[in-house]
Amino acid sequence: MPERLQEKWIGVTRAVTKMRTNRVSLPKAAREFGLDPRVVVTLGGSALRKRNGRYFAKARDPLLRVEVIPTPQGLQEIGVPDSRQASLLGKYWNSVHQYLETGDASGLKEFEGKQIKSADGTTIRLLTDLRELDRLGSAGLLSFQSIYGRAA
Repeated sequence: MPERLQEKWIGVTRAVTKMRTNRVSLPKAAREFGLDPRVVVTLGGSALRKRNGRYFAKARDPLLRVEVIPTPQGLQEIGVPDSRQASLLGKYWNSVHQYLETGDASGLKEFEGKQIKSADGTTIRLLTDLRELDRLGSAGLLSFQSIYGRAA
């Protein structure tokens, strides 16, 4: 996909997520990500429902998202097939950052043995080994910006 279209797609997925989680209107969410609402409807239509002339985000959506996940080899970009997997990954990242910032690993216990299913059908086990997370964190790979950046 050309880079410009990738940026639009990322904006569409973020706008739909914003609509769902913050109950923001389509025009407001689109504007926040520099998009025309018609682009959000065209590209993200499967994630939206129209009711009384207004669009609302569905509880779940099948929109592909490219996310970053920590592995023992470093950060890896994966295609996440839907909002449920993206949400699970987001909660996992929150627990990773809580551990790295405070030393409190209690949030990571929820993710022991859990996996993320990628868009190509492979599964990736969520990294909960504290020594590995400390090693990656010390290397600067697990900063907040890592989630939204590209894997090296």
